[in-house]
Amino acid sequence: MSKWLRSGRRRDICFLLAGAEDGELRSQQLKSRLESHYDEHLDPKSFYGSLSALEDAGFVEKHTEGLYDVYALTAAGERRVRDHYEWVRNCLAGGDSSE
Repeated sequence: MSKWLRSGRRRDICFLLAGAEDGELRSQQLKSRLESHYDEHLDPKSFYGSLSALEDAGFVEKHTEGLYDVYALTAAGERRVRDHYEWVRNCLAGGDSSE
């Protein structure tokens, strides 16, 4: 398992991006959606550190639109999300989760 999967926040960011209508979200949209899901305020330094780590690892890419940083999954990030989704689906179906 790669290190990014060990962080629930990083994994959740990737899942939010995978489910985004146009495949990308502004950083503040990501933060707001996570805060809503977790029902708590996220420390901005920690949140942006998670985004930076995902970007450094090559799982998300950032571009700027006006004043906003916008994030999207890379092909590697999409592949990791799909792999993890299949693993979770297999676990819930009672399959062998050791693969």
